[in-house]
Amino acid sequence: MNAAPATILRQHLIDPEICIRCNTCEETCPVDAISHDSRNYVIDAAKCKLCYNCISPCPTGAIDSWRNMPADRAYPIAEQLLWDSLPGQIALDQGGTTGAGTEVGAGNTAGETPADVAQIAAASTAGQGGTAPPPWSAAHPYVNLYGIHQPAVATVSGNFRLTAEDASSDIRHIVLDFGNASFPVLEGQTIGILPPGLDANGKPHHVRLYSVASPREGERPKYNNLSLTVKRVTEDHEGKAAHGIGSNYLCDLKKGDKVNVVGPYGTSFLMPNHPGSHLLMICTGTGSAPMRAMTERRRRKFSAGESLGKQMLFFGARSSGELPYFGPLTKLPKEFIDINFGFSRVPGEPKRYVQDLLRERGEDVARLLKDENTYVYICGLKGMEKGVEEAFTALCQANGLDWNSLRPQMLQQGRYHVETY
Repeated sequence: MNAAPATILRQHLIDPEICIRCNTCEETCPVDAISHDSRNYVIDAAKCKLCYNCISPCPTGAIDSWRNMPADRAYPIAEQLLWDSLPGQIALDQGGTTGAGTEVGAGNTAGETPADVAQIAAASTAGQGGTAPPPWSAAHPYVNLYGIHQPAVATVSGNFRLTAEDASSDIRHIVLDFGNASFPVLEGQTIGILPPGLDANGKPHHVRLYSVASPREGERPKYNNLSLTVKRVTEDHEGKAAHGIGSNYLCDLKKGDKVNVVGPYGTSFLMPNHPGSHLLMICTGTGSAPMRAMTERRRRKFSAGESLGKQMLFFGARSSGELPYFGPLTKLPKEFIDINFGFSRVPGEPKRYVQDLLRERGEDVARLLKDENTYVYICGLKGMEKGVEEAFTALCQANGLDWNSLRPQMLQQGRYHVETY
């Protein structure tokens, strides 16, 4: 009597060789199927619903990895956590059993059906799950030009402290020159830095992601360079002592030092090219990096006499001394950009956060949100999201709008972008 064919599972996995541990997949997963330890990000086959929500946000494609497995032999979490690379595809006979235990090579599953392709395409363009498509007029981004096995080598051409020596935050403006290497980036994209040395497990350090703080023409036009805004991490979000591997490495770099860079990454958090578009930017701390890139891109156009849409910036920090680019921002023409600062740790003054500023400027913000040419960008600490959403809800209600219906509409149209950490 023949045994019943084994049930075949299309198991969703993450490639540890190209995963840069950015956490977007875990943040996006609606069923909490993705988790991680200090080494790997992994997917629980028992929880994964194959909804594809995590495919589009992944900047490297590591999440788009699959293996056909007998359901009773699916790779468990404990095994995935130990991987340095994906196992090869197990060969299956027509009855669904393994063929002599052989593997047929690593990489994504071959022969993916058109239905699967359609589902992935739909997930990447639907603007659901918190990830929006790029603005319709955004320039085409280049991604994954350099990987961890063949990184680009950049030279430090500048490392400038943006905060005062007595400030509690050491925030740096770091300029990297790529020489003759082709490394095109757009405002809103990120790059990966490979810190030298090994981690506690004797493995090379994971990639650290940083938003580009300069416009597409570079920090210095006609030179092949870009800039980063980096805060030296000496404590975690709870105030406990912590040593940021990537941030301390970057902040300690000297002019002339060489840096291994991978990427670029990012296809969503991009600025519109349409000159009549309006930008509503909300950020805290080093979340200002992509906002600086977008603002500088437009400042150069404004200085050249081009007619542009409105720009409104809400920028929060502990104090003016803790706020990167505070001086240059205060010198920008008011007809070019409407800037609103919120400081939460000024002695003798009440705490003011970006959400408070949004409420104070409720009518002006609502006027922008009503305009279909407005694009919203939010970047900074994860904790700011809830306050900003609540502020949008309140100011919309006070001005004849419904944020609960407007938000998904803006997401689908590529007009609402959030990057928090």
